[in-house]
Amino acid sequence: MTKTKYIKIYEDLKKKIEQNVFPYQELLPSENTLLKEYGCSRNTVRRAIAELASKGYVQTKHGQGVRVIYQELKQKEYMFGDVETFKEFSMRHNNKQRTEVFRFQEWTVDESLHKITSFPVGTDIYYLQRVRYLDDKPLIIDHNYFRKDVVQDLTVEITEDSVYEYMEKELNESIVTTKRKMTVEKMDDLDERYLQLNGYNCVAVVTSYTYNADGVMFEYTQSRHKPDYFVFYDQAQRRK
Repeated sequence: MTKTKYIKIYEDLKKKIEQNVFPYQELLPSENTLLKEYGCSRNTVRRAIAELASKGYVQTKHGQGVRVIYQELKQKEYMFGDVETFKEFSMRHNNKQRTEVFRFQEWTVDESLHKITSFPVGTDIYYLQRVRYLDDKPLIIDHNYFRKDVVQDLTVEITEDSVYEYMEKELNESIVTTKRKMTVEKMDDLDERYLQLNGYNCVAVVTSYTYNADGVMFEYTQSRHKPDYFVFYDQAQRRK
C-alpha cells in the first residue's frame, strides 16, 4: 500500500529531528518553507505536523511556530510508543540487537489458555519464548502467543529476526493496534536464569494485545524486562 503524502513528510521530519538536524527547543522551518520543500498543500503539511505533535516530537504555539520537544533517549532505555519492534527500535538508536528463541511450540487453546490470552478455545497458536539482547545484554524475555491462521508458517528463523517484518512483507498483513498493560511482578525461574538480575527480585512486565486491520487479535505477549533497564515514557495533554 502506497503511503500517503503527509505520512512521508511526517517520517522525513521525524528522522531529521531524531538526527538533530532540527535540535531540541529549536523551531521547525516555517510552514511556507515546508510547502516549497515538499511540494504539497498546506493541509498536508499541517497533518504531518499534527502527527509529530501527537507522538511528542513537537509542540505548536500560535504565532510562534512549531518547537521541537523531542529528546533522545539514553542508550539503555527502551521506550514504548508506536507499535515498533525491538529490531526497529535498535536500528533507529544504532544499538546492536539479537534475539534467541529457546522454546518454540504449536498449541491449541484450551480453557486455561483462553483465560490467559483471551484467544477462543480451539484456536491453533504458536507459543515461543525469546530472550532479547541489546548490545549483548539480556534485557527482555518474551512469552509470545501468535494465531496460526494469521501468522502463517512461522519458523524459529523468522522469530529470531522479526515476526512483524515477516507479516508485513511476506504475508501482507497490516499490524494496526496494540493495547498494553504494565505491572511489576516477582521474578520467576526463567527471569533469574536468563536476565542477569544482579540482586533484583522483580521484573517489569508488559502485557500486549495486538490487532490486525480486520480487528482480529492475532498476538498476546508478555514481555518481562530487567528493572534497571526498563523506562516507560508517556505524554499527555491537560484538557480544559
